[in-house]
Amino acid sequence: MTRALDVITFGEAMMLLVADRPGPLEHAETFHKRTAGAETNVAIGLARLGLRVGWASRLGTDSMGRYLLNAMSGEGIDCSHVVCDASQKTGFQFKGKVTDGSDPPVEYHRQGSAASHMAARDIDETWLLSARHLHATGVFAALSATTLPAARKTMDLMRAAGRSVSFDPNLRPTLWATPELMRASINDLATRADWVLPGLEEGRFLSGEHSPEGIARFYRQRGAHLVIVKLGSEGAYFDGETGCGHVPGFPVAEVIDTVGAGDGFAVGVISALLDGLSVPEAVKRGAWIGARAVQVLGDSEGLPARDELGEAGL
Repeated sequence: MTRALDVITFGEAMMLLVADRPGPLEHAETFHKRTAGAETNVAIGLARLGLRVGWASRLGTDSMGRYLLNAMSGEGIDCSHVVCDASQKTGFQFKGKVTDGSDPPVEYHRQGSAASHMAARDIDETWLLSARHLHATGVFAALSATTLPAARKTMDLMRAAGRSVSFDPNLRPTLWATPELMRASINDLATRADWVLPGLEEGRFLSGEHSPEGIARFYRQRGAHLVIVKLGSEGAYFDGETGCGHVPGFPVAEVIDTVGAGDGFAVGVISALLDGLSVPEAVKRGAWIGARAVQVLGDSEGLPARDELGEAGL
């Protein structure tokens, strides 16, 4: 019997090698091993909050693939639908160390990776539909010509079954052939989601609107039940079926590393809405987790446990 899950996500995990010192990557001599991936960051965050999470992907059988599979399994995530293929390689990336909040230098080695070979035929519909929610991002869709239709199919299957779907555009211009294709494909995926979570600059590029209100209206007119526009340190603007409004950000004494903040925000919103909280409460939780994420090095190190939410009154 298939075990019921709260959330499922499809996406690539990469081994992350973080430099030991600030500066150009070529000057670093020691790197710390971590996990990376937009979807896996969210999966880890939701699992730490006690949700039953499933992750589907492909990895090589190399040491990097074994490391990632062990790390994800160790977080309590259902990895039963991760295929390990000896003929394929696991993606990885180098990331520079920053301590001032600036964008770190990043170097990707993911072209032709195992995850890029995922396709619609890999979707186990029974397993997928055992979950009450799907979290999708624009990263998985951008990996290859086969992952884009796979992303569409997962979202369509969940919507048709009456499940909820969240979508974070997570733009990666280097993975798309042209900006125009990226815009069209991401906006098409957004029409298949219930909750759309763009950042302000992403939303401006995708919608042609300048204001948070305009961006939210763009996606609401295209079928989204809820749009939350992330505004960085200013918090977020939301527009949904129960109303619209602004939730302020949480003060941060020192921004260390902004990578993973958007994924942390998604963790907060998704977990809160699945917990039955109101939209403003969900946005507040998202803003709090996003603020935690920027104060630490690493993509998932700032993601809290459930008892920490209680201590913060969230």
